[in-house]
Amino acid sequence: MQRITRYFFAAAFLLAGCKHKTPQPVATDDPAPVVTNNGQQITFPDSASTSFFSVESVGDSVLSGTLHAPGKVAATVVRGDEGGQNIVLFDDPGLNSDYSQLIQHKININHIQQINITQRKIELDRTQDLYDHGAASGKDILEAKSNLSMEQTNLANEKTQLIEHESGLKAAGFDPEALRSTSPGSAYIICDIPENQLNNVKRGAPCTVVLSSFPNNTYDAKVEDIADVIDDVTRMIKLRIRLNTPDTDIRAGMFATVTFQVHGDNKGININRDALVTSEGQNYVFVRTAPNTFTRREIRTGQQIGERIAVYSGLQNGESVVLKGVMQLKGLSFGY
Repeated sequence: MQRITRYFFAAAFLLAGCKHKTPQPVATDDPAPVVTNNGQQITFPDSASTSFFSVESVGDSVLSGTLHAPGKVAATVVRGDEGGQNIVLFDDPGLNSDYSQLIQHKININHIQQINITQRKIELDRTQDLYDHGAASGKDILEAKSNLSMEQTNLANEKTQLIEHESGLKAAGFDPEALRSTSPGSAYIICDIPENQLNNVKRGAPCTVVLSSFPNNTYDAKVEDIADVIDDVTRMIKLRIRLNTPDTDIRAGMFATVTFQVHGDNKGININRDALVTSEGQNYVFVRTAPNTFTRREIRTGQQIGERIAVYSGLQNGESVVLKGVMQLKGLSFGY
């Protein structure tokens, strides 16, 4: 009986102690960043969370940089053995065909214009004179007119085929007339630049060319012409550069790197291209507006030179734009 009583008092004592025990705090994870204003503002709980991001302060400056464009020796010009006609060697067999057929059509056109049509007109005039004097019939007049009309049709067909081959050469960056008049020993470099660089690289712009086959040689050159067509898929446009060099080791098909020194026209705000994000056709950057707060800002951009992009609106001098961690902020802002 006494043992049972002792057990009862011990249990009561333990229950009383549990009622007065102070609860221990439960460890929780760091709180997540708070996204407000439809994703435009992102606030982190502390500076440790934002130490991952790096920013740069923007301000007015003139855009300048180096533009490197991949290229290739697309054609070389050598002296022909017969007839005094230069030979153009293309790296693309299709262009070889276009150029040779273009020359043939030009020969045909000249022959039809200078000989065939001239002869048919003389025959028509003579037949008309004979008809006026009763020495020819109406059938003779009709036949003479038909012969002249046939030669005129042949001329139109030759011109149509000429345009087809001329278009193929121009789409590849070549001027057919320039090819025919180019002196032997010339090499044509065709390189591609993005269409947004057309404001920075004009006809006659200086450049340097380095061939992969001769990496220790640098050739100074100028942009001779710019193609009339922009590639619909890559949005690249071709530039034609001519090297006037007696170096017979240069061959069509050699790879090249073309370098341009480009400069903007006016001073203004510009950003590193790594700071730019795009969503649904709109351009944005993230600006640090408080120690632990980033704000999404829509901007209007302009030309790009090298790694820098001009900004026409949306930023002010001295603002801090995020460079590192942009994609993480984009995911938080747009809910990706």
